[in-house]
Amino acid sequence: MLRFLAQRLANGLAVMLVVSMVSFAIFNFIGDPVNNLVGETATQAEKEALRARLGLDAPLPVQYLLFLGRALQGEFGVSYRNLEPVSRVIASRIPATLELSLCAALLALGLGLPLGIYAGIRRKAWGARALQVVSLIGISVPSFLIGIALILLFSVELHWLPSFGRGEVVSVGFWTTGLLTASGWKSLVMPTITLSLFQLTLFMRLTRAEMLEVMRSDYIKFARARGIRERSIHFHHALKNTLIPIITVVGLQLGSMIAFAIITETVFQWPGLGMLIIQAITFSDVPLIAAYLMLIALMFVLINMVADLLYFLVDPRLRVS
Repeated sequence: MLRFLAQRLANGLAVMLVVSMVSFAIFNFIGDPVNNLVGETATQAEKEALRARLGLDAPLPVQYLLFLGRALQGEFGVSYRNLEPVSRVIASRIPATLELSLCAALLALGLGLPLGIYAGIRRKAWGARALQVVSLIGISVPSFLIGIALILLFSVELHWLPSFGRGEVVSVGFWTTGLLTASGWKSLVMPTITLSLFQLTLFMRLTRAEMLEVMRSDYIKFARARGIRERSIHFHHALKNTLIPIITVVGLQLGSMIAFAIITETVFQWPGLGMLIIQAITFSDVPLIAAYLMLIALMFVLINMVADLLYFLVDPRLRVS
């Protein structure tokens, strides 16, 4: 177990090192950070003084090590657009994105897996066939179109839900949440559906395909020949063996929900990391872009480590090996 964890940790560190090099390259080679900080009116002497103070006159390997050291402390400089420390700007947007992604993930998993199991077990039932059609629509339609359609129906026509924003939020320590207010929940409904719909249909189709594959296996036929009840075959023997590929895809998709909620946040003007990175790219806010890359890479690494641990728990062959 410890060796398994150490291997995964080493892989994660290697990924973070590569991403840190990319972030360093973006920070140093897209424009001149000194010009971005002091503006065009500063004298050459002032620019050179700032360059020396930031360590930008040192050799590149030294600059990279300094960048890495600051990144480990969560320091990525000052946002060009917000004129605040990057860590503070990102910390103010993380709660909105995490709450949206968490609700979308719960919805996608909570509906996608049971519906996929049902469609796999009752593949000839009309309900399973209808789910196949609905899932195909969910995968095919772009998420921004779903968001616009929801706004048109529930905000413009029915006036049930707000079309943009996060609603009223309250502070719980350093965390701001909309989960404790009615307007926060109302504002969360449409972005959650929009963000989760693709993953929900993907999980459903994947679970159905894996269940169909496992149900044709010899050990399932043998279990039926032994007279084991169908419920036990479905949920004890078959479902457990479908989980490994599902865990792989779920891990990647949950990371994508956090990293690439950009379209959903843009459609609903949701004040999260997606909106922040769009603004950062628009204004060439290089420190913010570099920090976002590092943060997203870290989230992917952590989520995949959790997925690897779940493999270990689900598959006894890994524990034996």
